[in-house]
Amino acid sequence: MQIKMVGNVPAVSTLDVYEGLGVEHETIMRLIKKHKSHFDEIRIVRFEIRKIKKGRGRSTTFCYLDEEQATFLITLMKNSEKVVEFKKRLTRGFYRMKKFIAVQMNQRANAEWLEARKNGKVIRRQETDTIRDFVEYATAQGSKNARMYYVAVSRMQNKALFFLDQKYPNIRELLDVHQLATVSVADRVVARAIKKGMEQALPYKDIYQLAKSNVETLAAVHGKTPVPAMQIDNHRQTSLLET
Repeated sequence: MQIKMVGNVPAVSTLDVYEGLGVEHETIMRLIKKHKSHFDEIRIVRFEIRKIKKGRGRSTTFCYLDEEQATFLITLMKNSEKVVEFKKRLTRGFYRMKKFIAVQMNQRANAEWLEARKNGKVIRRQETDTIRDFVEYATAQGSKNARMYYVAVSRMQNKALFFLDQKYPNIRELLDVHQLATVSVADRVVARAIKKGMEQALPYKDIYQLAKSNVETLAAVHGKTPVPAMQIDNHRQTSLLET
């Protein structure tokens, strides 16, 4: 289940709700349409159309529900074991998203963090320029999916440096000042490894492995750390267990 920002509001798709509850999506949509006036009192429901599968996949109507609407929808259903379990996941999902928003707001009010983020963006652009050259290099050596290295390098760095319990749209917006400094060092390490590998005319796969090895060495020195928003979640879970 994915909670995402729709406009400025955390929301869940009815497509995710139906997968979590194990009921027909049409059943959920009928409930929403039947009680639409009540849902609209909370927030106007806007229906969208999406193809479930590519190609000849059929289109389906769905909508996004904010936390209050999603909670109201669940109250319209019988409390089976699966519904109760989904309620828990839904509550935790919205809680996590609100914590992410709170962390981002606090970060953006911190002058030291803003300066670190600004400097980090400059270094990241330099790394990206190097990866662009590497993509051309790998393509010339016969790589068919060289452009995937933009994503592959980011994932490799994040996996080496941080404990990840989920996918983050932009993890750097959630890191603290010290983590931003570390990830900037990793950006430099990757750029240097790639440049060195291309200067030595190494096979492109070996160059990527060299960059990965260097980042993992950096991570071993600095230590792997949790994303602050995830740390908040874990603290809350510990507190609940202690009460």
